[in-house]
Amino acid sequence: MKFATAYSLSLDDKLSIYDVRDLNFDETAAYDSDKDSFLCPNDACRAAFEVGNTLATFNAKNVNYLRTPHFKNRTGTQHIDGCRYASLHKAASGESDDTREDNFPSEFVLTRRSYPRKTPAAVSQGQALPAPANPPANRVSLPVSSSDTPPDKTSVFAHPVECYVSNIDDKDRLKAMPLKIGEHTATYWTFFKKIEYLQDNKGLIYWGKVKAIKDYTSSFRIDFDKKVWLDKKPYSVNVYLSKKLIENYRKRTAFLEQIKAAASSERALYCFFYGVTPELKQVPSKKNPEQTFGVFSANIENLDHLIIREAPGLQTF
Repeated sequence: MKFATAYSLSLDDKLSIYDVRDLNFDETAAYDSDKDSFLCPNDACRAAFEVGNTLATFNAKNVNYLRTPHFKNRTGTQHIDGCRYASLHKAASGESDDTREDNFPSEFVLTRRSYPRKTPAAVSQGQALPAPANPPANRVSLPVSSSDTPPDKTSVFAHPVECYVSNIDDKDRLKAMPLKIGEHTATYWTFFKKIEYLQDNKGLIYWGKVKAIKDYTSSFRIDFDKKVWLDKKPYSVNVYLSKKLIENYRKRTAFLEQIKAAASSERALYCFFYGVTPELKQVPSKKNPEQTFGVFSANIENLDHLIIREAPGLQTF
């Protein structure tokens, strides 16, 4: 079985697998999940065993992934009677249950979560683990329940995106699951809007198949495959990623690895983003600068709210 949440020994807090991925790629945080220990999120179960009774991670450090990230039991992981994570042998060896994200956060929080340590945890040699770097001022701490229930909020964009992508074949489920972003509440089905219909409403999560990624060495432009129709005319759609935006990004290394690979990839890729709505602009023609042509375009403002990924289920959607 998949774990939505696990207890991090080094941070003395419960993290989602998406929190762990975010920390792994964050160049402002001294964190490596391979050096952490993850324990059962059930407080009573965790207290009944030694700290060596750990969980494993799946897709915690892969920049790109197809199968849903999660925590899982190891072959020897133990649980107390009544712990809902006690399905040992079902999940210990197989990966048959990793194709769908079942834990839908009801709110996507736009300010990043902070990961302050409450009490320094000691390693087996008796030495205290080093304290994490001070978090940037624009982070906030999301409350974590003392129970073992999955968190109903997330500040990691990949989490709601994975919920949508991995459940795309279950339209009724997506229409039933609520999602709040800022002051706007709707269903997952409503919040995720195909790029060609971006005129329907602003403030949504827009997505579409990538036609091309223009690599300008220090900046990038993502062109979408589908066009927007306005006044019976088709217009191309793109988003622009500036040099300054990329240089100041806390996950710059991982992002550049991902987008450069995507730019040269022949596989079908999809781009999801939130926070900006492409609008019709007049752009000078390269062949004749005196002439202009219309294009729906936007400058991405936050790379935390943009994802480029494979999503096979969307190819026929």
